Amino acid sequence: MNWLDTGVLLVYFLVLIIIGILGTKKVRTSEEYVLAGRNLGLLVYCSCLVAVIIGGAATIGTARLGYEHGISGMWFVAMLGLGIMVLGLFFSGAFNRLKVTTISELLGLKYGEQTRLLSAVVAVIYTVMVTVTQVIGMGAIIHAILGWELTTSMIVGGGIVIFYTLLGGMWSVTMTDVIQFVIMTAGVFFVMLPLSLAHVGGFSALLDKVPATHLDWTHIGGAQIFQYFLLYCLGMVVSQDIWQRVFTARSASVSRTGALFAGFYSIAWAIALSLIGMCALVSLPALKQPQDAFAEMASGILPPGLLGLVLAAVCAALMSNASGSLLASSTLLANDILLRFLFKGADDRKYIWISKLATLSLGALAIIFAIWIQDVLVALDVAYAILSGAIFVPVVLGIFWKKATPKAGFSAVIGGTAVVIGGLAVLGITSTDPIMYGMAASLIIMVGVSLFDRSRPLRETTRPAEQLEKS
Repeated sequence: MNWLDTGVLLVYFLVLIIIGILGTKKVRTSEEYVLAGRNLGLLVYCSCLVAVIIGGAATIGTARLGYEHGISGMWFVAMLGLGIMVLGLFFSGAFNRLKVTTISELLGLKYGEQTRLLSAVVAVIYTVMVTVTQVIGMGAIIHAILGWELTTSMIVGGGIVIFYTLLGGMWSVTMTDVIQFVIMTAGVFFVMLPLSLAHVGGFSALLDKVPATHLDWTHIGGAQIFQYFLLYCLGMVVSQDIWQRVFTARSASVSRTGALFAGFYSIAWAIALSLIGMCALVSLPALKQPQDAFAEMASGILPPGLLGLVLAAVCAALMSNASGSLLASSTLLANDILLRFLFKGADDRKYIWISKLATLSLGALAIIFAIWIQDVLVALDVAYAILSGAIFVPVVLGIFWKKATPKAGFSAVIGGTAVVIGGLAVLGITSTDPIMYGMAASLIIMVGVSLFDRSRPLRETTRPAEQLEKS
């Protein structure tokens, strides 16, 4: 890194801080702070949805998988894209009609307050863990680029995200996400990918130089692809940070179209990063740490200025994901826990201050955990496993099955969570079986209890939008 690359990165950080300050002028109500007024048009919505999906793991992790497994390394992020398309096609209409704010609020409307609280706790844990992983990634990038101590780097990176998210909420996150989407797209598709291919002699030369197995779309293994499906495709369908983005769309049509765009973009991103990883294999065949494939390739082939742009693109992916996850966790904490049990009857102004306090507290907690743990990829997989295994079935049946009862929903969340955690403890945290067991247990409990439970299903999910807004 020379002074030009460092300057590009520092200017990028400064722009984010300025946007955070400007975002405060657009926040007048709690809905604007949490959901940007539910008024995003298609272009802005598409860029923001992509920014919250594509994180540091989707960038650095996919390049590593491309280095190790070739083109089949794309399945990790491709499943994220498939998940957002499923969410947009089959669930966006219900979201737009119900006008809810969180996944827990939806479950509460269908299954009651106990289920709302329980699902909120599970979802908060998941979203905070996602934020932690992004803070660690930001710290690693800043440490490598500027040479600062790792702890200091994580505090600075996480602090910038907390600052602009805290000030303007979803409006600040939206404004920064648009910029981050542009930087991500330019840095990867128009700089890093073509220069990587040119460095190895072109696309045809790459195909000739990599092992034959690296051209097999299923080389990574059917079991691994299925694990990605369970963890990330199904996890996306019930992920609060993604839901909260979907809620910002102006209409159901915007949310569906944006989800399709984000899904196809994610697949294109997955293929691009896998190809970059394959180029790194050709250029750096003796790389000791495959997770360094992207960074080593970038530092080896990019001229001054462009290197700063590409590294800013990686930071953009990390920061957009971190801000979306942080706001999602604070919204869950404020909307479904604090305002329901500690601050009942709070007015709109107080709601905003409670949300900001939750954002600050959870952001600080995420930085502390990042400094303490420094490697939470396994913990993130566990969080995704619980999210998919315990909440997926109650959410789907809550929307599409009218006979589901409150007792069944609450029992299914508890039972699914217990089975997933027990399965991970017995079979190991890398096993995919506990997710299937948890979903099966959740489904059996949901159907069985609903059929034998004499209490009547709640009908709040069919109330008019204006009644839901009052609640």
